[in-house]
Amino acid sequence: MNRSAYDRILLKVSGEVLAGDQSFGIEPQFLHSMADQIAEVAKAGVQIAIVIGAGNIFRGMAVAASGANRVTGDVMGMLGTVINSLALGDAIEQKGLRVKVYSNVPMPTVADTFTARDANQALNDGSVVICAGGTGSPFFTTDTAASLKAIELHCDVLLKGTKVDGVYSADPKTNPDAKRFETITHEEVISRDLRVMDTAAFALARDNGLPILVYALDDPEGLMGVLSGKTRSTRVG
Repeated sequence: MNRSAYDRILLKVSGEVLAGDQSFGIEPQFLHSMADQIAEVAKAGVQIAIVIGAGNIFRGMAVAASGANRVTGDVMGMLGTVINSLALGDAIEQKGLRVKVYSNVPMPTVADTFTARDANQALNDGSVVICAGGTGSPFFTTDTAASLKAIELHCDVLLKGTKVDGVYSADPKTNPDAKRFETITHEEVISRDLRVMDTAAFALARDNGLPILVYALDDPEGLMGVLSGKTRSTRVG
């Protein structure tokens, strides 16, 4: 069995990827593939926390750009992350694991309200922890929430799953001359304005010494491949 170099990780999954080949919603095949990868890592003894975006359901910033209220749009996006978190949590439970879904937007009939104390205890007890509701405040993305939760939960590393196999100097899908980085510092990512995650997320990670691994979600080696060093990724830190 492959072995992870990390004991506790935070996985950031964008909402868009949950849609798979669809333009909206959740593709069950991809959802269960993601759950299989998470189960493999958890059963190998790695403690896992997860933050999910909501781009497959609702994007508050896009709505605000059309003239709607940004705060309202962001709150709607937070609710979208709860839907995704519940769906992934159920899929992981079907693999035989315990899951705790927490929300930063209090909704006690749906999910436990997040506190770092309770979430850390759940990780110590062997549960996969899913953090929904972003940061609980508007004007912050789920990338920033991922950095914040990784720090609060004392994670060794933050994993950012994307559609490409690392950090590039430009979008490799539109620029064939884009340079791929094996390693890069938080500061360089910020100064180059490389938009793998937003600036606030990188600044939080930089200030707290949190490394970030950026990898392609569709890599055949999956999540365990990243953690064992078999899958191509860029280390930020």
